[in-house]
Amino acid sequence: HAVTILDDLSTGKREQVPVGARFIEGDIRSPEAAALVRDGNFDVVAHLAAQIDVRRSVADPALDASINVVGSLNIIEAACQARPRPRVVFASTGGALYGDFVEPPNAETLPKDPDSPYGVAKLAVEYYLGYYGRIHGLQTVALRFGNVYGPRQDPHNEAGVVAIFCGRVLEGKPLTVYGDGTQTRDYIYVADVADAFLTAAFASLAPAGPLDTRAFNVGTQVETSVIDLARMLAEVSGRDPVIENAPKRAGELQRSVLANGKAAEFLGWRPRRTLRDGLTETFAWFAGRAAAAAGAAGAEGGR
Repeated sequence: HAVTILDDLSTGKREQVPVGARFIEGDIRSPEAAALVRDGNFDVVAHLAAQIDVRRSVADPALDASINVVGSLNIIEAACQARPRPRVVFASTGGALYGDFVEPPNAETLPKDPDSPYGVAKLAVEYYLGYYGRIHGLQTVALRFGNVYGPRQDPHNEAGVVAIFCGRVLEGKPLTVYGDGTQTRDYIYVADVADAFLTAAFASLAPAGPLDTRAFNVGTQVETSVIDLARMLAEVSGRDPVIENAPKRAGELQRSVLANGKAAEFLGWRPRRTLRDGLTETFAWFAGRAAAAAGAAGAEGGR
């Protein structure tokens, strides 16, 4: 595939763009981004750009909506105007969409009651996708992620608890667990998510219908508490980090685990890695990066 990547580098890193991909620095809210999608002759638009910090969405809902709703609408409208039209595959959320009023595992058809502006924005974009699919015939897919983790995630932002924990274990610092640690999540390895995107990009789709028709959970259907995650990471890393508690964060769900039978049935997608295998691979990557950085620093200091 010929790949073009648009990113504003607010959290992404230029050095992580693969060799052979075309890179354009830009904001999804901009006219230039719309022109790229409209005139780029793409088969698929994989829309992963977002403001991803739930706490930031609580603190500044307007900013979150500006990026996640208005920015997404800018891309979707451009795709609708394009000739030929690309399929739009949208990175939605399963963890923040359903809320705490349903009993997990969460199937796609359950009521949606987000407890954060971030979740509200993702749901709004899904409604726009449904509108463009039914009224304008645009091919759209929403992939509702669990908690994605894996190599190259930034441990210094709220990108994901696994990356943060890996960084702190390697630095010899305590692991901070918010609340009592019994809150649960569905942790999905990044390679499985990439596979879901590629599958959804070319799979046959049902005719556009109600909101959930072309929406698919991307998770493992395994519920893991944060405290158990910390303990498992300690096991696979061979370390013994201190685990500390902090007050529960506003807008955080208590339980989240995604039913994934629909993706298996209609897309032929299933996760391939267990959490233990994924944590082992992820920690090995972070440890390798830390060792390489230490080696480079030592070489520099020896000059």
